[in-house]
Amino acid sequence: MAAAGRVFVGAGKGRERSGTGSASGMTQWYQLQQLDSKFLEQVHQLYDDSFPMEIRQYLAQWLENQDWEHAANNVSFATVLFHDLLSQLDDQFSRFLIENNFLLQHNIRKSKRNLQDNFQEDPIHMAMIIHNCLKEERKILNSAQLSNQMEVGGVQNTMTGILDKQKELDAKVKAVKNSVTDVEQDIKTLEDVQDEYDFKHKTFQSRDSEPNGASQEECRKEQMNIQKMFFLLDIKRKEVVAKIIQLLNNTEHTQSALINEELVEWKHRQQTACIGGPPNACLDQLQNWFTIIAESLQQVRQQLKKLEELEQKLTYEHDPITKNKQVLQDRTHSLFKQLIQSSFVVERQPCMPTHPQRPLVLKTGVQFTVKLRLLVKLQELNYSLKVKVLFDKDVNEKNSVKGFRKFNILGTNTKVMNMEESTNGSLAAEFRHLQLKEQKNAGNRTNEGPLIVTEELHSLSFETQLSQPGLVIELETTSLPIIVISNVSQLPSGWASILWFNMLSTEPKNLSFFLNPPCAKWSKLSEVLSWQFSSVTKRGLNADQLSMLGEKLLGPTREGSQDGLIPWSKFCKENMNEKNFPFWLWIEGILELIKKHLLCLWNDGCIMGFISKDRERALLKDQQPGTFLLRFSESSREGAITFTWVEGSQNEPQFHSVEPYTKKELSAVTFPDIIRNYKVMAAENIPENPLRFLYPDIPKDNAFGKYYSRPKEAPEPMDTDAPKGNGYIRTELISVSEVHPSRLQSPENLLPMSPEEFDEMSRMVDQAEIDTVVSTTKHPFAGGLSSVSISHFHSPPPPHSNVHQALHTG
Repeated sequence: MAAAGRVFVGAGKGRERSGTGSASGMTQWYQLQQLDSKFLEQVHQLYDDSFPMEIRQYLAQWLENQDWEHAANNVSFATVLFHDLLSQLDDQFSRFLIENNFLLQHNIRKSKRNLQDNFQEDPIHMAMIIHNCLKEERKILNSAQLSNQMEVGGVQNTMTGILDKQKELDAKVKAVKNSVTDVEQDIKTLEDVQDEYDFKHKTFQSRDSEPNGASQEECRKEQMNIQKMFFLLDIKRKEVVAKIIQLLNNTEHTQSALINEELVEWKHRQQTACIGGPPNACLDQLQNWFTIIAESLQQVRQQLKKLEELEQKLTYEHDPITKNKQVLQDRTHSLFKQLIQSSFVVERQPCMPTHPQRPLVLKTGVQFTVKLRLLVKLQELNYSLKVKVLFDKDVNEKNSVKGFRKFNILGTNTKVMNMEESTNGSLAAEFRHLQLKEQKNAGNRTNEGPLIVTEELHSLSFETQLSQPGLVIELETTSLPIIVISNVSQLPSGWASILWFNMLSTEPKNLSFFLNPPCAKWSKLSEVLSWQFSSVTKRGLNADQLSMLGEKLLGPTREGSQDGLIPWSKFCKENMNEKNFPFWLWIEGILELIKKHLLCLWNDGCIMGFISKDRERALLKDQQPGTFLLRFSESSREGAITFTWVEGSQNEPQFHSVEPYTKKELSAVTFPDIIRNYKVMAAENIPENPLRFLYPDIPKDNAFGKYYSRPKEAPEPMDTDAPKGNGYIRTELISVSEVHPSRLQSPENLLPMSPEEFDEMSRMVDQAEIDTVVSTTKHPFAGGLSSVSISHFHSPPPPHSNVHQALHTG
């Protein structure tokens, strides 16, 4: 494999903005506001007090037009944008002042103070938050678009089935609510019947004790009427009790579907979303169902109290109220308790704001957030539930793994649930400033433990208590297992553990999972691997790319098997064949390279990426000379990319690959500029760019032109009146590979060159003097290219022969 030299020759590079705004206005923000409620809920969850939604609303267009991605990596630029943002808020305040809108003036001043308090000393953190919000918004828009497209073919049938199921459940919930209303009416009727009977019965008794001359026949008839009224009363009581029994049966059936099916499915979707899968569906529909059932059960409790009052006024032998009231009260209490306890959920799993796409991996000393929600939204519960957070509550000396670390929680560990905590008015509590600190006094980790740090699972538990007259319910919920790291270098391995657990387990309290981790089927793992790319870019992995990765994990003979099993150790712990790093760390390095240096090219589909060498040659061999493709290096742990091109020959095509580019080279020169300016040179030949067509037949400039740092053009004429500046000539890094003369001395080995390219190359040679050879490696070509790193300096053109002599120097 050849090394590519880097040559300084020219101007700097412009920067593409990471925002999506344009002069056309609030494009992205406007589109978001047109979405259905389930997508709007996801937007709501992006914003909190650290960066409130009202700022997003007021400054939508300005925010979308700034390069927050660059600011998140450059403190100077982040500082500039921070002060620009404050200025924008001042302008907005002036508008509200003119409008005499006192409330909005107050809000904007408060928002500005909060920004200054939170980010004055750390503007990069603000840039990271805004960049992530804009990126997550784009994902939500893409999900909404995909959701609309899914209404065709077989997917439409699946969606129809889900909608039918939801409609059926919705009908059942409404039926429960309607039944409660019916029982309420029946109890009122029963009360009227009982009052009438009671009045007539007492009147008859008083008349019977004081004879007033009524005939015996009249007394007998009145007594029979009263007896009929009693029978009617008894029937009505039995009817009401029977209806309540049937109501509780229906409630139990519906509640069971909510808790054991809908809630379980939501929790599974949450696990999937945590590891990069499709965004989690919002909880609003579940909350609506839970709340209706809870309100219904609360009404049943009141109805049973009413029946008890009627019983106290009048009872008799075999009274159906007396016979059933305790059973009905116990059953209602049990159903309400089960519903309330199940409704206490972790709405947003623990996550460090600095790593929003890596939830459940927490670093000691770094703040993290977590949000709780009660799906039963009753007004009487507002500000009545105090939630306490505990770490590893169920872990003790008896059931803990040997060497298991212990941590203390720092920060405010209690919060009161309220409806103002969440932008959509749900009953919630969000912990925003928690930190973990390892206990050093006892039980420190030793090397004797069976688990490494990044396999050690921990959990956060949350407790609260609901107290009402005659009712006390203890509530508890647990986060998904978390990994605690002490150094950011442990993040990739910690994330691998989170992927593996949430891919294969649904039991959050199984903290000993990695003592004997199960194998993963390739069909499932391949999907999760694709999510790792689609969650941070616009493009996942296609079948060909996954096929190559499957071959790496399963071997060439089993690559096509969807049921092939991959052990945990092979995924994350054992080194790949003849490499000194495991499979996952290789993938992680490539992900980082894409996010920081190749995002646009990956999103556009320019990078084939994962392809075996045999497949690469099979694709290129029948293409015209100069056709090339981009693939990731298999030998670089930190992530690297290379290109391979085909060269015509009388016998058979020749394939050349350049030494892979890592983040070090790509930080200096963008990959499109490398491809644009790449040169191959050999003795007695003019340096030329062998890259002509991106596979299969896209002209190079068509594929990458929009990403070049500046357009191809002739040097501008010198302006004699312009200031001299610092006396330096602008430079540009380019890549040059040196080929042994024998490789380019026969006509069939020369790539065709257009007249324009020849003129440009001649102009470059006439204007350049190669002054210094930084490093040169010469060896016969053997499957790759030897390299030379040189520096071009603009100077008065030397004689043509001298330039060639300089090209051969070194």
